[in-house]
Amino acid sequence: MSFIGTYILEISYIIASVLFILGLKMLSHPVTARRGNLLAAFGMTFAIIATILWHRHNGTRIHNVGYIIAAIAAGLVVGWLIAVKVKMTAMPQLVSFFNGMGGACAALISLMEFPCLGGETHLANMLHGEVLAIIVAMVIGSVSFTGSMIAFGKLDGRIHDWKSPVVRIINIIFLVVIVALAIFVMSRGQVDPRSEMIWMYLLLGIALVYGIFFVMPIGGADMPVVISLLNSFTGVAAAMGGFLYDNQAMLTGGILVGSAGTILTVLMCKAMNRSLGNVILGAFGGSSGSAENDVDGHIKEITLSDASVLLNYSQKVVIIPGYGLAAAQAQHICSELDEMLTNRGVDVKYAIHPVAGRMPGHMNVLLAEADVPYEKLVEMENINPAMPNVDVAVVIGANDVVNPAALDDPCSPIYGMPIINAHEAKNIIVMKRGMGKGYAAIENNLFYHDKTRMLFGNAKDTLQSLVGEIKNL
Repeated sequence: MSFIGTYILEISYIIASVLFILGLKMLSHPVTARRGNLLAAFGMTFAIIATILWHRHNGTRIHNVGYIIAAIAAGLVVGWLIAVKVKMTAMPQLVSFFNGMGGACAALISLMEFPCLGGETHLANMLHGEVLAIIVAMVIGSVSFTGSMIAFGKLDGRIHDWKSPVVRIINIIFLVVIVALAIFVMSRGQVDPRSEMIWMYLLLGIALVYGIFFVMPIGGADMPVVISLLNSFTGVAAAMGGFLYDNQAMLTGGILVGSAGTILTVLMCKAMNRSLGNVILGAFGGSSGSAENDVDGHIKEITLSDASVLLNYSQKVVIIPGYGLAAAQAQHICSELDEMLTNRGVDVKYAIHPVAGRMPGHMNVLLAEADVPYEKLVEMENINPAMPNVDVAVVIGANDVVNPAALDDPCSPIYGMPIINAHEAKNIIVMKRGMGKGYAAIENNLFYHDKTRMLFGNAKDTLQSLVGEIKNL
């Protein structure tokens, strides 16, 4: 009977793994994203139930099932309450927090499993695959936990950057010490793992501190890269747990998260003109840019009446959203403006920069929430060739991602970063509350461009007034 249970369990893990993959595939489009998320969640639920029913260790069933179910129920309720109450603008903070919890779980599992290695007998040596999986999961999970908590604090405005050239050296030292200590633990001879816990606690402490130093010098402008990288860390830590428990569902889930996070990290680095090596060393970017560039030109404003006429009689309009749109919760009124112009024969598109907002895909999710058709969301590399033929580029709350200094000012901190070429449009309307700078803390040359007109005010209020003006035309 135990053999039958084992086969059922293995098949259940395979089914769960397939559901994970299908769910991830369906997340690629807003129309199917919700179903994909539910499908993957069902796969995880299926794997948990199968484990409780059919998992055996030395012929013994899982104990404390009541406690397990109670813990799952508590986590379900807490997670549900947090998720339904969080605002869309705080979604990056939520992702960082949940990701950190995943890293903490991986680290705690490693601490519990290490003293159990070898059962009642000593290991022949510590140079063992299980020991390696435990150490890797603990180190990566610890870094992901503290790093994610620091990222949460930065995104929420509670923690400020710590800029110092010494940080890079400190991070390198931490990495060397962590690798050396891991090698030391694994090079031990015939030992009882329980007697080696002092080294594991030391390794845990160093990894936790390194996670703090890793994220502290990184500025808010680079948080999308950090979130993606930490997400991949947690995935790798979970995959190590899959190796440790010989659990295909856990392994598949970890690999999917780790690989997707890594690919996304590389794409984010490319979009921000960053080096992945610099990301790992943790001393790049910053919300307190070092350059204060002098800008030639003058700020020119536009009235709501003139802006409404310009938009109403245009043929092609491109809306470029940024975090300011999310902060003002103006996505629904923006969608209403889009629909109104479209009904009047205007071709309206949205130009999406890979790092617009505070996390990858932030703008896509925000606009999908307002029922903006997915086909209208055009990625940066696809919209840029068409920008010279655009009658009006409407920049709503975006800053660094449309700054021409990235193209023509070698002294700028963002020089070399791909941007949306809003400056090539025939007319440019910039909606901002004031002349505040973006995360790079530098002046935006676009604001002083001859074709640019500033429309000051809260994005939501301004868009509502603009919609009213167009209705009266």
